[in-house]
Amino acid sequence: MRPSILAFVPLALVAGAAKTTLAATPLAEFKDSPKVVIDEAWQIIDQEYVDGDFNHVDWQAVRQELLGREYSSQEAAYTALRSALRRLDDPYTRFLSPTEYADLTDQTSGEISGIGVQLERNDQSGVVLVTSVTPGSPAEQSGIVVGDRILLVDGQSTERLTAEGVLQQLRGSEGSQVTLTVSRDSGASRTVILTRALMDLPTVEYSQKTVGDRSIGYIRLIEFNAHAAAQMSAAIRSLSDAGVEGFVLDLRGNPGGLLMASIDIGRMWLQHGAIVRTLDRSSNDETISANRTALTDLPLTVLVDGRSASSSEILTGALRDNNRATVVGTPTYGKALVQSLHGLNDGSGLTVTVAHYYTPNGTDISRRGITPDVAIALSDRQRRELFSNPALLGTEADTQYLRAAEVLEQTILASERQPEAGASRLGRVTPAE
Repeated sequence: MRPSILAFVPLALVAGAAKTTLAATPLAEFKDSPKVVIDEAWQIIDQEYVDGDFNHVDWQAVRQELLGREYSSQEAAYTALRSALRRLDDPYTRFLSPTEYADLTDQTSGEISGIGVQLERNDQSGVVLVTSVTPGSPAEQSGIVVGDRILLVDGQSTERLTAEGVLQQLRGSEGSQVTLTVSRDSGASRTVILTRALMDLPTVEYSQKTVGDRSIGYIRLIEFNAHAAAQMSAAIRSLSDAGVEGFVLDLRGNPGGLLMASIDIGRMWLQHGAIVRTLDRSSNDETISANRTALTDLPLTVLVDGRSASSSEILTGALRDNNRATVVGTPTYGKALVQSLHGLNDGSGLTVTVAHYYTPNGTDISRRGITPDVAIALSDRQRRELFSNPALLGTEADTQYLRAAEVLEQTILASERQPEAGASRLGRVTPAE
């Protein structure tokens, strides 16, 4: 069983524009035509795409070809646009339908309008179960608890729906109502009417743990949304106040998100030094650095895997290249591109690759990722068991976490032997095997 969590293609997103300056053809020429969105998307690519040669594609000819056709529907125009974008051979520059665009903006905003539950479908019984309830949410206020079965949503059976499909039905505009039929412990069903509310998506989980006789902080960052930095700050401060001696930062399975979130979080761990360097198609070269606002200089270990991508790699690269953390796990995804997100005229959207990024040492991690200082892999079975039950992450059942905790303990010991050096200046620790 696996909780249904909305995921998205690995991205490091910068803020896009809801409107784009259109130079070649006035929108009025295509009024009420599917060509409006095609021309709008084409011009965004023309103005912003990172490769000025468009992968050796005649981009002007593509425009003439697209606008020279007649489209029987908006969906037909979407299909033609997707086909044109594939010619760029860039999986991160992509068209988003209105539903996909709304999902992605919800995800990156860190807010969603719903009732405040996470769900999973039980593999054995086939029922959709509540796996968590957000405190203060409409679900909690109506008496829904973990373990409840969701039988009907607005009178429609959940029997043939995935957990994600049920979640989609539970979402809707703030203030709108949804009717649920639920049961508990195989008892009689009951029907409740809930009013949807806007809620923050939790993206940081943390707890205080013990390794040896030392107290450490475990922080899991699920993605880099608009609330990630605030939640990370709260986690670091809370664990520091509790007296931890170091941190394990878990970025496994984190597909990325907002570029600025990775920078803000990097500044919480780094007092000085570069965080990331970006280069756009006009050769504008920008290095973004720490700004002496670190919240802690306690020893740090970072956990990564092959699904740690984009913004996760930006943060990992910054901490590693500045000798701030030891990286443990398996090589990361290897995605070194930055996208801009744009809303289009009809509610659809576009993600556009606008820059390459490099780690502070100038490393291009494209297609190879970041190789950990301390390698430890999970078997396929271990991975399935851990990530189908995230409550096991950061526990005795998680061998990668146990290795990271061991590395952190050795880093803490090293800092005690060299107190004048300061924990944040000790460099990476690669323990003996």
